[in-house]
Amino acid sequence: MPKAILISGLGADKRLYKHILIPDGFEVVYADWLLPNEDDTLGSYAQSLISQYHISTGDVVIGVSFGGIISTEIAKCVDLRCAILISSIKTDAEAPLYFKIFRKLPVYKIIPVKVFNRMSFLVEYVFGAMSAQDKMLFKNMLTGCSPIFLKWAMGAVLAWRNHIAPQNLYHIVGDHDLVFPYKNIKAPTAVIKGGTHMMVFDRADEINKIIHQILK
Repeated sequence: MPKAILISGLGADKRLYKHILIPDGFEVVYADWLLPNEDDTLGSYAQSLISQYHISTGDVVIGVSFGGIISTEIAKCVDLRCAILISSIKTDAEAPLYFKIFRKLPVYKIIPVKVFNRMSFLVEYVFGAMSAQDKMLFKNMLTGCSPIFLKWAMGAVLAWRNHIAPQNLYHIVGDHDLVFPYKNIKAPTAVIKGGTHMMVFDRADEINKIIHQILK
């Protein structure tokens, strides 16, 4: 049975997918974040996930936000049935302007590691409005994530350079996403009207329909 590997966003875990339903015929695997080596790139980190979860030909990888970027790197290495990106980017050409700013002014480097888990107060401002229950859940996920991983991931994603959109890659975006603005996305597969960066929570029914269409 082929696997459907679900990769969460930065600071999140499998609870991010609590409303996402995968069709029958797939072994659903929720990938946990591995602690990276200091010199890991997103490409080498993707290789670690491939090995850890035995991702192989014919499998499906689904990634939200940062997990979508990792899914793109996996799709460059493995002949997947497909990769599905949600609220993410597939090339660095789609990256927002603030990526360029933080590349030149990498202020994240001077932030103490222990502070990264305390930035949950920014959740609604950055990710968009969400229900009180979902906001509490996301803050809880962020607080529980490894601060070492968070700081590494910020540096790795800013250093990421990719000009290849792998075959069989599907891209679902929201037109109210503040993290990865819709205007930067080239040829998305589907656009969720009013969808924010966290539409995987509150627009899951629409996303599920698209996923089912792709996988059927």
